[in-house]
Amino acid sequence: MFDSPLSASAYEILEVDPSVDDAELRRAYRLRMRQTHPDTGGDAAVFIQVQRAWELIGTPEGRAAYDRRTGVSEAGSGSEWSGWRPSSAARTDTRPRARSYGQPGGWRRERYLVLIREWVGRGVEVPDPYDPALVRAAPRELRRMLADALAEEHTARTVSALGMGFTVWHDVAAGADADDKLDHVVLSPSGLYGVMSEDFGGVVGFRRGEITGPSLGTRAPVTGALARMRTVAKAAKVKFGGAIMVLPDDDLAQAVTSLGTSRGMPVVVVRRSALAMVLRQGVPGAREIGGNELFDVRTRLQQTVRFV
Repeated sequence: MFDSPLSASAYEILEVDPSVDDAELRRAYRLRMRQTHPDTGGDAAVFIQVQRAWELIGTPEGRAAYDRRTGVSEAGSGSEWSGWRPSSAARTDTRPRARSYGQPGGWRRERYLVLIREWVGRGVEVPDPYDPALVRAAPRELRRMLADALAEEHTARTVSALGMGFTVWHDVAAGADADDKLDHVVLSPSGLYGVMSEDFGGVVGFRRGEITGPSLGTRAPVTGALARMRTVAKAAKVKFGGAIMVLPDDDLAQAVTSLGTSRGMPVVVVRRSALAMVLRQGVPGAREIGGNELFDVRTRLQQTVRFV
């Protein structure tokens, strides 16, 4: 929730300035609890966000750590936090990993680095383009670029841990525009899936098989994903079994939400924490792939997939 470049800070959720004293912070928390409680007509998802915000900054120690980590107040520069920077940690898990091709989030990270320096201004030093204070001050489209890169990297880690029975292609080109890409193509015994890793920066809803929300505007992410999947399927002469839209846990009321089918294609929206389960068990209604067909589909994709 609060670790996304797009998400509201804990202070914004509680509707207070970061400089308020502890007593005022507690009053704001109690007020927001009453305003958002489902029993009084509030939104259950926002109510959970209020509770989570208080867990983070409700104590002096927690608040000080949050300020240092995020840079949302004058008390913290955010320099100690590396959550948005590319991970350089050495891998210690020696278990077999999924076959993986392409660079998850790579194109969006490169675009973010170019655009953040353009936004700051020519000749201005940018010692840390991932500094939380800088990121939160940037235009929303830049923050969204970084948020989507992080989302793609999270999905890549999840799929990688599923083992050698899975194969995944990241940042798959699906059109002339580099931004018109399919985030992941995942081949598994449970089916062949097109996966989009999204972060819209807030709680979403659903209407007529599409994801909706105040931050989406006129965008239709499910429709776009299905069009990209058709492009990839036509080029490789394969059939996808389902579409999976992955969103941050706190932006969804349920772990898995079925949006029905579109042209016979099952579509589900899942929390990040539920993705591994869905990929292992399969999307309801998706056709399983096994035996020689699994190798045939992998070969076709390997021969035709292009990366952005």
